[in-house]
Amino acid sequence: MAKPHSHSPHPLSLLLLLLSLLTPSLQRTQKLSPVDLRALIAIKNSLTDVPSRRGSPAAFFSTWDFSAPDPCSTFSGLTCASGRIITLTLGTGLSDSRGLAGSLPPSIADLTELTQLILFPGIVTGPIPFQLGWLASLRVISLTNNRLTGPIPQSLSLLTNLHTLDLSYNSLAGPIPPGLTQLPNLKVLILASNSLSGEVPYNVSSQLLHLDFNRNGLTGPLPPSLPTTLRYVSLSENDMSGPIGSVFDSLADLVHLNLGSNRLSGPLPQTLFRTTLQSLLLQRNNLSGWVPQAGSQPPSYGEGSIVDLSHNVITGELSPILAGVESLYLNNNRLIGTVPREYVKSVYVGTTRTLYLQHNYISRFPVEPGSMLPDTVSLCLSYNCMVPPVGMEACPASAGTELSRPASQCSVFNYG
Repeated sequence: MAKPHSHSPHPLSLLLLLLSLLTPSLQRTQKLSPVDLRALIAIKNSLTDVPSRRGSPAAFFSTWDFSAPDPCSTFSGLTCASGRIITLTLGTGLSDSRGLAGSLPPSIADLTELTQLILFPGIVTGPIPFQLGWLASLRVISLTNNRLTGPIPQSLSLLTNLHTLDLSYNSLAGPIPPGLTQLPNLKVLILASNSLSGEVPYNVSSQLLHLDFNRNGLTGPLPPSLPTTLRYVSLSENDMSGPIGSVFDSLADLVHLNLGSNRLSGPLPQTLFRTTLQSLLLQRNNLSGWVPQAGSQPPSYGEGSIVDLSHNVITGELSPILAGVESLYLNNNRLIGTVPREYVKSVYVGTTRTLYLQHNYISRFPVEPGSMLPDTVSLCLSYNCMVPPVGMEACPASAGTELSRPASQCSVFNYG
């Protein structure tokens, strides 16, 4: 009896067989962890897209189909590694999207490999889950421009890997947890535009680059020291008091300082007038004394520089130290005497584009006869102890309509 003829398998058949055997294995390695999947279901149940004003919402959750085999490749806002979610971005961030509504569920903390949590602007309400403090790998938390309420969880001070924390533009209340400003890897801390109260933490030891607490209800003095690494500091529009002192003396890399709209008092520290500090905003405080003298090496201010000392009680004659600042606001103080020629020159060559000196007691602005003010310059000299030169005025509406002070207010000064 003849043996049946045996055929060798076709190479293509072997390849298809191999792929069919490997495919389940590949799917298993990419399949999302059941724990993470349950967390996503809870998030979807707690949050919803806010309908667009145009009637066609840019729905963030439209891709969240839980019957899909691989959420990591089909769900918006996810990045995965080895079947675990490592970044979660909630919302589209598109201009035609009104964001999300609802609340943040505590089950976000089940995403134990999460390194980045971002919530785009919307109308999400309720507290920040304290369970976020359990996510030891978190490096970025950004929950800005929503309607979050309650305190900042103390547990966030446990996140030793945290690099950026931005909770700005919400309705958070209570004190700033002192542990936040001691996190060893924190570089960016933004808590602006909330309803936070109490004092700035005494110990700010994090090696921060960016610190923004503006538009809150913070009280008390400035902290005794700040990290020398800081480049940006904003504590404006609070209710802080006391002197500025020497807290900023050692911050050699500081580029932007905004302490405006507080109740700070005392003299202007000489150390704040330096070339590196290109944005110095101290307006609407109770600062007093004289503008410091220029010294042997006056600061050199560059394009885009701004200094605002307006609405204080600064007295005496103006020193040349601020000549060359592009936008300079010295209005509503008690400055007297003649404006130094360095400022006049800086205005006429167009280096200084805005110079507001209104509502002081200045007696002279030494303009050369026939000089023409550049069209790009805004100069305001009204309501001083002088009549502004004809054609020199470019004042804001807040300056009022009176050109000069009454003589009775100027007679107490000796202009020599």
